[in-house]
Amino acid sequence: MSTYLYIILAYLLVLTGFNFYRARRVKSQEDFMVAGRKLKTSVMVFTLICTWIGSGTFIAGAEFASKAGFSALWLAAGAWVGIIVIYFLAGKIQTFGQYTIGDILEVRYGPVARLFGAFALIISFTVIVSYQFVAGGFILNVATDGAIPDSVGTIIAATFVILFTALGGMIAIAYTDLPNGIIIGLACLLSVPFVYLAAGGFAEATQVLDAGYFAVVNEQFGAHPALKVGGYFLATMLLLMGVQSVYQKFYSAKTPKDAKKAVILWTIGTVFVETVVVIVAVFAYSKFKGQIDLTIPKEGGKVVLMAAKSMVPWPVGVLLLGAACAVVISTGMNYLLSPTTTIMRDIYQRFVKKEASQSTMVALQKVFVVLLGVIAFFLAIRATSVLGMAFFAYTIYGVAITPALIAALAWKRATKAGGLASIISGTVACVVLKVLAEVLPPDKAPEGDPWGIPIIYPALIISLGSLIVVSLLTKKPKPEELEKFFPEKK
Repeated sequence: MSTYLYIILAYLLVLTGFNFYRARRVKSQEDFMVAGRKLKTSVMVFTLICTWIGSGTFIAGAEFASKAGFSALWLAAGAWVGIIVIYFLAGKIQTFGQYTIGDILEVRYGPVARLFGAFALIISFTVIVSYQFVAGGFILNVATDGAIPDSVGTIIAATFVILFTALGGMIAIAYTDLPNGIIIGLACLLSVPFVYLAAGGFAEATQVLDAGYFAVVNEQFGAHPALKVGGYFLATMLLLMGVQSVYQKFYSAKTPKDAKKAVILWTIGTVFVETVVVIVAVFAYSKFKGQIDLTIPKEGGKVVLMAAKSMVPWPVGVLLLGAACAVVISTGMNYLLSPTTTIMRDIYQRFVKKEASQSTMVALQKVFVVLLGVIAFFLAIRATSVLGMAFFAYTIYGVAITPALIAALAWKRATKAGGLASIISGTVACVVLKVLAEVLPPDKAPEGDPWGIPIIYPALIISLGSLIVVSLLTKKPKPEELEKFFPEKK
């Protein structure tokens, strides 16, 4: 077996012991869901970075860069804009101080909105967890030069993610993200010059790759390239602006000031890591072009992992593979905790048993962690492309939840009927368009886009249109209904 594998497994075992230790601190629902609301800025920064930087960056981002070159940065740039928007809302979110976005949706739009929002979130986040497991399989397959098949690697990744999440919830996640975030930063900082030189520099890469790889928009990507990259930009922006995993971190912050300071550093860290991953992927692909078959969707996602094995010195390669492993574990944990929190808070505690004891809530949520983890695993073994799975998960969440959520926090005229219409219409539109893409002939749905138009455009128009039109046609909210979000200045 490869030395890389032994080091990665040793690190996972250390994290296992650490999480068993941290699990002893979980005494209540608040501890499990929001880490007792005690996270300081230093911990917040790394856990926010690890929430967002997952296999969507290291695997889906690399797959996109292998196909489209530097225009893959459009996928990342949407998140950067989303973070800037979140900066202005972070203090308000922390002050609201609940557990889920369902808490916000119900206060503004009523219990039905909470329920529909919960369904959209559970579907989307379970898909996101599933491709973290797929990415884990990639990593272990590459680290062992194929000795561990992707399928076995997927089982190993799923086991650790489910175990860690079930052990300690948010406490385990936040303090696992601290060392993981440091490893990710170091790996990205050290790997770029080595990969660049090993690929022969810019001059060599431009000889090997088509000019489109260095264009703002690669004209070879998608039926309508500008619409395609715009779709990726919108999908990541909308997901980040409304993603519950991030909101849970804000709820976990010690103070509103800690939350806002963490967002500033989170922005810097995210821009750095995502840019570095695209640079590494493009130059690594120029080196391995003849060895990667891009007609097999997931093959492009391995390019960064291949660079770690043969384009950088051994210690840097260990760090880079370790970083990839870290993001899979951290992001998987974040996105597995979030939908189970939604099940417990927005469905069980809200509609089934309001006065459940703290011990029952924690124990039952651990059961749902395992159940959703198993469902995500079965989705993972059917996956063909991490990029494709990521894009659909981002899309359904971004159009179903984010417009109504941001309106709840920032638009006083949004009404209960408008928010509910947005959530329902956005969810239905995404599902219908996705089914349509599957049943249409391949020439009518290139790259999963019905008639070449990415799903996010019509779905977002429907969701936003429903929100605005229905809100303007219905009676505006009463002042007391807005007090929690728009307190009067004295």
